[in-house]
Amino acid sequence: MVWSTRAGAVFGWELLWLVLLANLLKYPFFLYGQRYTAATGESLLAGYRRHGVVYVWIFLAINILTGTINIAGVGMLSGALLAGYGVTSLSVQVLSILLIAVCAVLLLLGHYKLLDGLAKVIISFLAIGTLLAVALAIPNRPEIAADFTATSPYTWTSFAFLITLLGWMPAPIDLSAWSSLWMFSREKQTGHFATVRESGIDFYIGYGAATVMAVLFVALGALVMYGTGESFSDSGIGFSQQLVSLYTATIGEGSKWLILTAAFVTMFSTTLTCVDGYPRSLAACCTLIKDLPAKRFSQIHHIWILVSVLLATVVIHFFAQNLLQLLRYAAVVSFLTSPIIAYINYKVMNGSNVPESERPGPILKTLSALGMAFFILMSLGFVYVVFFH
Repeated sequence: MVWSTRAGAVFGWELLWLVLLANLLKYPFFLYGQRYTAATGESLLAGYRRHGVVYVWIFLAINILTGTINIAGVGMLSGALLAGYGVTSLSVQVLSILLIAVCAVLLLLGHYKLLDGLAKVIISFLAIGTLLAVALAIPNRPEIAADFTATSPYTWTSFAFLITLLGWMPAPIDLSAWSSLWMFSREKQTGHFATVRESGIDFYIGYGAATVMAVLFVALGALVMYGTGESFSDSGIGFSQQLVSLYTATIGEGSKWLILTAAFVTMFSTTLTCVDGYPRSLAACCTLIKDLPAKRFSQIHHIWILVSVLLATVVIHFFAQNLLQLLRYAAVVSFLTSPIIAYINYKVMNGSNVPESERPGPILKTLSALGMAFFILMSLGFVYVVFFH
C-alpha cells in the first residue's frame, strides 16, 4: 500500500517488472516456512536449531532490530489513518502509541479472534475498492503536465528507493517463520494439523492475492498521480490524506469514509499481526536457545509483546514527524537482512530430516539460487550508494 503506490506515482509503470520479480524471487523462501513445518511437524525455527544454535541467535538479533522498527512503522501509519477521521485532539504520535497498546492488550487477553475475522472482510473491501479505482482510472487518467520531466528509476540516485520497494515486497523474508508458528496455534484451535497440500493451498491463495494487490497499487499510483506534479508528503496525516484521495479522485468523494475505514482496518490488523508475530518468533528463539519446556512459550511470548511495544514506542517518539522516513528505514533493514534469512531457510529445507519428496526440486532450487544472488547484489549496490557514491 505504501511503496507500490509510491513507485507508480513517481515512476509510472517502469517498476512494475521489479515488483513482479521481487514476488517471484521471494516466493521460495516464504513457501519453505509452511512446507517445512507441514512436512516435518516442527517449526521452521526448530529447523534452524537443528542446524546449529548460531542460526537461531542470528534470527533473534535480526528480529529484535526489524521487529521494533516495523511495529513502529505500521503503528504510525495506522495512527495517521485514524487521524483522517478528524481526530485532532491527539497527535499522530499519541494515536500510534495508543493503537499499538490496544493491540498488545487484545493479544494478552486473547480477544483478537473477532477482530481478525472482521479484518479479513474489510481487507476484501479494500481490495475491491482498489480494483474499482484502477478500472475507473484507466479511461479517466489526468493529463500529464506540460512541464513534467520523468524521473528514471535506473540511476544511483534512485537506487535507495528500489531497496525500500523490495524490502516489504510482499513482506520481509523473516516473516516466513510466522506462518510456521501459526500452524501450531491453528492446530490447537481446530484439532487438525495441516498437511503439506493443505498448507500449500493456503499459502498460494495468500501469496497470489498479495502479488495482485501490489500490481493494483502500482497501477493506482501510475494512473492517478504520475505526471501530475504531485508527490507524497513525508508527514503521517499528509500521506494518509493523499492515499485516500487516490481513490476518491476516481470513485468519487462519497467513497472517502469507506476507503478510509478499509485502509485503517487493514493497517490496524497489520499492526496487530506484527505485535503478535515478532514477539512470537522471539519467544520461540528463546525457548529453543535455552531448551525450555513448551509450557514456558506463552509466558515468554507475553513478555516479548510488552518489550516490543515499549521499544516501538521509543522509536515512534523519535520519528513522530516523519512517517515515510521511518518506513524507509524499516524497509531497507528488512531487505538487507534478506540474503541471510533466505540462505538459512534454503539450508533448513534441504536438511536430512525433510522427506526427499518435499525438498526443493530443480525449479525451486534455481529460483532460490537466483533469489539469493539478487538479494546479495542489490544489498552490495545499496552499500555502494551509501558509502561510495
